[in-house]
Amino acid sequence: MTRSVLIVDDSLTVRMDLADAFREAGFDVRLCSSAAQAVDTLQQGPIDVCVLDVQLPDGDGIDLLRGIRQSTATASTVVVMLSTEAEVKDRILGLRTGADEYVGKPYDTAYLVARVQELLAQREPVEASGTTVLVIDDSVTFRETLREALASLGYQVLAAPSGEEGLRLAGARRPDALVVDSMLPGMDGSAVIRRMRLDAALRDLPCVLLTGSGDPDAELRALDAGADTFVRKEEELDVILARVSAVLRRTADRVPGEEVSSSLLGPKKILAVDDSATYLHELAEALRGEGYDVVLARSGEEALELLAVQPVDCILLDLVMPGLDGRATCERIKTAPVVREIPLIILTATENSESMIQGLAAGADDYISKSNAFEVLKARVRAQIRRKQFEDEHRRIRERLLRKELEAAEARAAKQLAETRGALVQELERKNRELEAFSYSVSHDLRAPLRAIDGFSAMLADSLGDTLDPTAQGHLQRVRAAAKRMGELIDDLLELSRVGRADLRRTPCDLSALAQAIVADLRHRDPDRQVAVTIADGMVVDGDRGLMKAVLENLLGNSWKFTSTTDQPRIECGCKVTADGKIYFVRDNGAGFDMAYVEKLFRPFQRLHNTEEFPGTGIGLATTYRIIDRHGGRVWAEGEVGRGASIYFTVPPARPGISS
Repeated sequence: MTRSVLIVDDSLTVRMDLADAFREAGFDVRLCSSAAQAVDTLQQGPIDVCVLDVQLPDGDGIDLLRGIRQSTATASTVVVMLSTEAEVKDRILGLRTGADEYVGKPYDTAYLVARVQELLAQREPVEASGTTVLVIDDSVTFRETLREALASLGYQVLAAPSGEEGLRLAGARRPDALVVDSMLPGMDGSAVIRRMRLDAALRDLPCVLLTGSGDPDAELRALDAGADTFVRKEEELDVILARVSAVLRRTADRVPGEEVSSSLLGPKKILAVDDSATYLHELAEALRGEGYDVVLARSGEEALELLAVQPVDCILLDLVMPGLDGRATCERIKTAPVVREIPLIILTATENSESMIQGLAAGADDYISKSNAFEVLKARVRAQIRRKQFEDEHRRIRERLLRKELEAAEARAAKQLAETRGALVQELERKNRELEAFSYSVSHDLRAPLRAIDGFSAMLADSLGDTLDPTAQGHLQRVRAAAKRMGELIDDLLELSRVGRADLRRTPCDLSALAQAIVADLRHRDPDRQVAVTIADGMVVDGDRGLMKAVLENLLGNSWKFTSTTDQPRIECGCKVTADGKIYFVRDNGAGFDMAYVEKLFRPFQRLHNTEEFPGTGIGLATTYRIIDRHGGRVWAEGEVGRGASIYFTVPPARPGISS
């Protein structure tokens, strides 16, 4: 996809210079000399990049930038401010207004284009970027022929006419493979590959070296330089394409979206801080010749303001300055978490060891005298940026290893926890089975003596008849009532034990039909009572029919019992639909209960009413709770003394492959 760039500058020289550079990089270029022309162009259609001069004949570039950011049509446009180095406040204002980058004049064209490409690449989704091949060849004909052939295979193609330009492009765009001619003006193909192999961000880049030479040793020299493969230009184009496809297989193991190192060859920004304007401009001119963008500050205060809004790759700091001197500025930078990792080199006109010690003690990474040639300074800058790159690479490797160790530790802990839980569940299930078996055995064994007590008490009452005085007859009646009560408790214990041990066989269960049958049986057993009962239609759950019948028998039986002293008793069995699913309920207008004791309702043998008024054992709701819990649902209650009670429960569908 061809990117569009709008260049807004009143200088014809600047417009033509940038137009040539951006066209060479494959951009669709549009030129404007005024703010009004720029507004008209922006209204005609979307623009990917805007290179904007601050000073325009009919307006302020900052105002135009503000308008670009406020419009929804252009808010995402990459904007690079271009201006002569003026006040630091102008740069800060431009960046805070919304500029993505601020480049000072005189500028380095290669840096500017590379920085724009880098900003665009940062906004592209990793999965949508495709496979990119960089072609470096000074032959326009061969370069374009190879570009078209690669594009026909679905590759995105970057092209450069020289080794220097190719290196900058590789650092900014991070291609997936490189095809480079061995014979180039200036830096040749072998030197290009060697430079890439020294860069932590590009050293694994697959490289194909092309040559038109028939020298038999050419291939050995190519491989010695670090090329992955070697192709002669006179071979068929299909052979070259096959070689490119072969080396690209090496990139298949890359992890999309994984953080990667910043390339040494990409666009780099240097902050130079010195109170001498003459020295600053000499320094900037020397560094721009190396392809760096140089930001100038004339005091420590200005440097700190700039670092707050614009990141840089290296800082050159004069030691002796009025106001905040170099040492104090260095200390502040090195104590700020955001910028303390930036390489910092102290510059000073004095060469005594005390000054050097002071500068390094303040946190500087290097120290150099101003009397040294700029070549030494440029070498120190490259060394510091390279050191920072390798430190970042090592940090990423350590972080990756730590993440893997953490993931492995978490996996081991999860496995141990699962094994421990599994063992605990098995032990708990075993204990529960033993407890249920014990409860069943005790309850079953108690029945025989209870039958004997009740039977012999009945025989004693029949044989003695009226010979017993009223007190003795009362004692016998109490013995038989206690035996009957104990029998009911045993029956309920057996039922509770059966509920815990029985297999759960879930099928579609019609609660409405079950409730109708249970109410009919209650009316048959107590024909004298007139109770208004409402049962909703169509209540079907995925549950065990026998257990769900026991739930409704307990709930409807309780409502029938606790409305026995109520005028105009009413019972309702229904369902309501909520965002979390269906909730079933049985409610009545009977005796109700105090909500302060609601937690006792579902505990075995816990009763909130006396036995004389409402007989029972207190097992029914405990049984209901266990049944609903086995189905994976919830059960809860609401009530008010004298105003009735409502019991709610849920029965979620059975999960595939899960048995209760």
